[in-house]
Amino acid sequence: MSIWTPSSWRQKPIVQQPTYTDVEELNRVLAELKEYPPLVFAGEARSLKSQLANVSEGKAFLLQGGDCAESFSEFHATNIRDTFKAILQMAVVMTYAGGLPVVKVGRLGGQFAKPRSSDTETIDGVTLDAYRGDIINGVEFTSKSRTPDPQRMIKAYNQSAATLNLVRAFATGGFADLHKVHQWNLDFTHQSEISKKYEDLAEEIEKSLKFMQACGITSKTHRTLRETDFYTSHEALLLPYEEAFTRKDSTTGDWYDTSAHMLWIGDRTRQIDGAHVEYMRGINNPIGVKAGPSMDPEDLIKLCDILNPENEAGRLNIIVRMGANKVGDGMPKLIRAVEREGKKVVWSCDPMHGNTIKSSNNFKTRPVDAILTEMKQFFQVHRAEGTYAGGVHLEMTGRNVTECIGGSFIVTEEDLSSRYHTHCDPRLNADQALELAFLIADTLKEVKK
Repeated sequence: MSIWTPSSWRQKPIVQQPTYTDVEELNRVLAELKEYPPLVFAGEARSLKSQLANVSEGKAFLLQGGDCAESFSEFHATNIRDTFKAILQMAVVMTYAGGLPVVKVGRLGGQFAKPRSSDTETIDGVTLDAYRGDIINGVEFTSKSRTPDPQRMIKAYNQSAATLNLVRAFATGGFADLHKVHQWNLDFTHQSEISKKYEDLAEEIEKSLKFMQACGITSKTHRTLRETDFYTSHEALLLPYEEAFTRKDSTTGDWYDTSAHMLWIGDRTRQIDGAHVEYMRGINNPIGVKAGPSMDPEDLIKLCDILNPENEAGRLNIIVRMGANKVGDGMPKLIRAVEREGKKVVWSCDPMHGNTIKSSNNFKTRPVDAILTEMKQFFQVHRAEGTYAGGVHLEMTGRNVTECIGGSFIVTEEDLSSRYHTHCDPRLNADQALELAFLIADTLKEVKK
């Protein structure tokens, strides 16, 4: 293969990129970003890779979740806290009821860019650039808003830095202490059956902690009781931005993308000879590849060879996004090809993207039943193939949104308009995400029998 550099992707065909009208301004912004401090550190990315190696061997489970696309308008400490709370809740359910350590990775601190099915959008005869995420342009349907603006990358970096600062404080400053498991419940979930189930589990955890305390095991003596490891991730879509944060690690001499601990390639940008695959092959972060129904098994093997030539455990995460009732047709052939070639991968399920529909009142939504069904089928296929179902990849929020229909605390199509806040795709609220966590925990328990 050709020699890799942080900019070698520029010699490859590329898709899903904005067209900046002021190239000089773009270059000024990128030069400025290259001088900015990294958002994450190489050692943290290596730590995540080590934990993902355990996931690939069935010794841990990956929980990856957060916003579909972070926005500038919803940037608030309360929103970050509530999403962090929701992920902690899910993780403690899976760990305690499912019996496996949970690796927690947020879709936050950089998840600003989104691929689109069309480059443009037309409303009332007016055609403008499609909204591609706040790092590129604005959601408002005006010419000024939809024109890609390089300065948005500066704002995205600053918001990511502030988000990471707060998340690190939550993870290590006492907020994640298991003794506070009751406090992680979000106010709006108290009226649901799932919340009651969580409270019962929290009571069991408190009893266990009291017993451990009597044995001399406390948060003061054991870091894992008072702190948690929490990592960040986003889709590496806007490659000029990612290149600006590609830095050589001073201890190993390896290249890392310091904009997040983990990056992934989307289902629309995984072309074997394309720019995104070229860029990702050279960074040493753990990386993911989305695999939709069109993924060919032989192409998947080629991607494994390109992206993980050393066959390193914990390096590559295959994020399967088939859609409910399509998993049985699409996934076994991918698993069999990977097993045949002896590839070490993490298998993760994205039950969101294949289950998007239009409601009768014209809202983009996702039925919770379809999401739960795809997750169940993901586990069933792995059980049948004798492989490890390693993780889940969710678009979710800790906010009390009404974007996905169904769930134990039922959101109807009529409810969608009341709290539909997403700028792009519909997200699970905390109650719906917690329901999925209990399903996963029960399934993990079954697998271990």
